[in-house]
Amino acid sequence: MKQTLRIIACAFTLPLVAAGCAKEAEEAPMYQMIPVTTRDIVVSASAAGTVEPVLTVDVKSKASGEILDVRVETGDKVTAGQLLVKVDPRVPANALRQAEADLEVAKAQLTNSESQYRRSEELYKTQSITETEWEAAILAKANAEAQLVRAERSVEDAKISFEDTDVRAPLTGTIIEKAVEIGTVITSATSNVSGGAVLLRMANLDTVQVRSLVDETDIGKIQPGMQVTITVDAYPNRPFRGRVLKIEPQASVTQNVTMFPVLMRIANENDLLKPGMNAEVEVSIGEKRDIVAVPNAALRTTGDVASAAMVLGLDPDVVQEEIAMARERQREGAGGQTTMAGSVRDTAGAGRETFSFNGREVPLPEGVTAAQVEGIMAKMRGGGGPGALSAEDRAILSKLRGSGGGGDRGGRQRQSSSTEGLFGGDYIVFAMRDSVITALPVRTGLTDLDYSEVVSGLQEGDTVLVLPSASLLRSQAEFSERVQRMTGRSNPLGGRG
Repeated sequence: MKQTLRIIACAFTLPLVAAGCAKEAEEAPMYQMIPVTTRDIVVSASAAGTVEPVLTVDVKSKASGEILDVRVETGDKVTAGQLLVKVDPRVPANALRQAEADLEVAKAQLTNSESQYRRSEELYKTQSITETEWEAAILAKANAEAQLVRAERSVEDAKISFEDTDVRAPLTGTIIEKAVEIGTVITSATSNVSGGAVLLRMANLDTVQVRSLVDETDIGKIQPGMQVTITVDAYPNRPFRGRVLKIEPQASVTQNVTMFPVLMRIANENDLLKPGMNAEVEVSIGEKRDIVAVPNAALRTTGDVASAAMVLGLDPDVVQEEIAMARERQREGAGGQTTMAGSVRDTAGAGRETFSFNGREVPLPEGVTAAQVEGIMAKMRGGGGPGALSAEDRAILSKLRGSGGGGDRGGRQRQSSSTEGLFGGDYIVFAMRDSVITALPVRTGLTDLDYSEVVSGLQEGDTVLVLPSASLLRSQAEFSERVQRMTGRSNPLGGRG
């Protein structure tokens, strides 16, 4: 690369020095030869987040009065039903005694009214009392029965109010905040319009979640169920494992940066993770071990093949013919099937469509056609990335993954990813074969932006050429024309390597 920069620098020298630069350009290699080897590729997305409980409960009291006893402190683990706080029970206790006394009165009144009812019934049969007096006896008995019901209800309500003076834990968890002390006067959460005072705040910390903001450029790669690794400053050398729980549908825009909240669920062993801790989150998007890979700098798109061929001294038309023939050989080697999807007959002759996935033929699931799969892959090849896919496209990819599209290649076991197939594309590489530079079409898979998995087109042991970027190639071509005009030399950057 230093020599390449030297070539560009020569463009700004005096004409008398141009000839010397041209000679140096002829001797300077315009590419770097890199052997195709196997390596590991790991793709992840990083974000910052905050640890928070999955469920937080505000503990309030249904009773009003003075706090007489607080039996827990922050950090204490409690079980459901455990006594936490005692409120002054005198007023509820007095109300209970009054209600019990009223109940006894109601029972006595009902007994008297029933006796009066029976006497009035006998007298009415002998016509000793009038019909009006008989009806009054019936009404008195009904009123006594209703009064007894009201008294019984009052006793039940008074018992509940008395029991409410003992504030108990609504669930098993940990006390994370304490808002009252002995002597504090509180208001009822049921009778006060403000909702009453919060006594304690508790949460179950056996499992916690991390809420992080992920950039919109990465959100299309993340799916629920993906594995995540969380690290916190308190334990920098101890990673915590979890999974993506959900992706919130509503974005958050801060300083013109669009982010999406993502929730990750983590098992909190020994309660090491505390609510409010800052966490660094790494989402494992894809991971493959011992796969054939090439540097991304060796991959050329169809648009810049011609310029790269000219720099290498190759005829662009001949290169295009080589690429077309290589693709035809790939199709013939696959039995006439397309590289991504196609309509073929299975061995049983049932006419079932299959698709070629990472070198392995997989039957298409019911309801999915080869045209749909090819359309999705066309979107990906167009450079739109996962964000270009609609909800329907994602549903189809989910069906494909469920049909067994993970596969393995070359006898090596590969770790599949929930985003399998979302990273690959069709590219051209220039490779050295039999001491001759040859253009080859390749299909790539998972990439970490430095290296890309080679699904088809190359094998371990091949040698690829890493050329400068397309913009640098254009600058070199312009410089070549300038030197040619000044020195009369033809194509100082040419040659077949």
